[in-house]
This record gives sequence, structure tokens and C-alpha cells, in this order.
Amino acid sequence: MVRFLIRAAIFVVTAALGLLVAMWLLPGFHLEWAGGLVAIVVFAIAQSVLAPFIFNLARKYASAVLGGIGLVSTLVALIIASLFPGGIRVDDFVTWILAALVVWLVTALGTWLLPLIFLKKKVTASRA
Repeated sequence: MVRFLIRAAIFVVTAALGLLVAMWLLPGFHLEWAGGLVAIVVFAIAQSVLAPFIFNLARKYASAVLGGIGLVSTLVALIIASLFPGGIRVDDFVTWILAALVVWLVTALGTWLLPLIFLKKKVTASRA
């Protein structure tokens, strides 16, 4: 249970980092502070639900696109999170694509590296 909570926290933190990096790098990507927390939570939940769903659909109907599933689920999660007012606002189509790429990259790196750091510390502490 603790491991699940650590992974959930890591996913929310990486989602927040991804959205913040996109906001800093892309002039057409806006994360409003009033609804930013809601947007981060909605994005994290949508991404965690959509990724396996889209993966299963692609595996069944379009196996050639399996490599891009993370990008597609990130884009769809961004669209869903932008539907909530006061959170995410994107100005144009190119920014949507670039934002999905930036957020996907940051969340992918974060969900790969952060568990190594935090779970390694937990294993080391439990052995001591």
C-alpha cells in the first residue's frame, strides 16, 4: 500500500512538473494558478486511466502505433484537463502538440527516475 501511495505521489508530482515545464517553455501554453491544482489532478487521473485504455485499443486495432501511445494519452489527458475552467489554456494547434511532447517527456523521465530514488531509499532504510 505504501509503495502504491509513493507511486501515486510521484505521478502527481511528475504531472505537475510536466505542466510547469510546458508553461515555462511554450508561450502559447498557460497554466492558471487559480485552477492549476485542479488541472494537475485531473491531468494525472486522466493520464493514469487513459494510458492503459488507449494502449489496449491500439494493441487490438492498430498495433503499428503502439510506440506513440504515451504521446496520444498525454494529449487526450491535456484536452480533458483543459475542459475545466481556470486551469490549462492552449492557444494553437502547434502548442497542443509541443505541450503533449514536453509533458510526456517530463512525466516519462520522472516516473522512470523518481521511483529509483525514493524506493531505493525505502529499501535501504528497511534493511538497516
